[in-house]
Amino acid sequence: MIRIAVANQKGGVGKTTTAINLATALAATGWRVLLIDLDPQGNASTGLGVAHSQREYSSYELLTGQCTMEQAVVSTRVPRLDLVSATVDLSGAEIELVEFEDRTHRLDKVVADNGRWDVCLIDCPPSLGLLTINALVASRSVLVPLQAEFFALEGLSQLLQTVERIRVRFNPELSILGVALTMFDRRNNLSSQVADDVRACLGKVVFQTVIPRNVRLSEAPSHGVPALIYDHRCSGSEAYMSLARELIGRLPKPAAAA
Repeated sequence: MIRIAVANQKGGVGKTTTAINLATALAATGWRVLLIDLDPQGNASTGLGVAHSQREYSSYELLTGQCTMEQAVVSTRVPRLDLVSATVDLSGAEIELVEFEDRTHRLDKVVADNGRWDVCLIDCPPSLGLLTINALVASRSVLVPLQAEFFALEGLSQLLQTVERIRVRFNPELSILGVALTMFDRRNNLSSQVADDVRACLGKVVFQTVIPRNVRLSEAPSHGVPALIYDHRCSGSEAYMSLARELIGRLPKPAAAA
């Protein structure tokens, strides 16, 4: 199973929107997809229309060993897309996990060698705490949604340093899969300047597709469906479909999608 952490310690950069819509796009192409919501806010769960009544178990119980992966997984409205939801209980996991000797490898142990899905996307919280560390240890690559604004560059530097530390100490297979520019405003010269700076620094690591600011992307979560289902013709959905094609080009193709 291909394991990808969708991470950025800065909030409000379109991280969850990216995780939801890329997972939907991959499922639409025939991939069996698992999305793990590791953010205590549970936005990915809400954005996929998974009600609280469906959440007998969540990523909190999964990390603390109170349930198995099979118990934690729920189906979504999107065919071939399953979810491990998150609840507010996860906010206490940062403290509770300290008591475990394998505190940095809890998630890795439950997702390793699982052949039920072709790809697993992990929606990380907007911080570089123990939850994000678990996601990075469990993953083989990192996808970074990056808002096209000046302060985002500083946050990107911190994240890249963290990824390197995780790679050296815990997970030598970890690498940056790509950086996706989000909330791009073509009317704003700063967006273009940030994009140019990021591409000059990271080169081909940055995806060619940029995700524009789009009202429909913001509206979709309130309806409990990904933007690709809410309005597949809007500019945001079209951009995520293009980004998914780029992403697939960087991944090994699973037999199920062949």
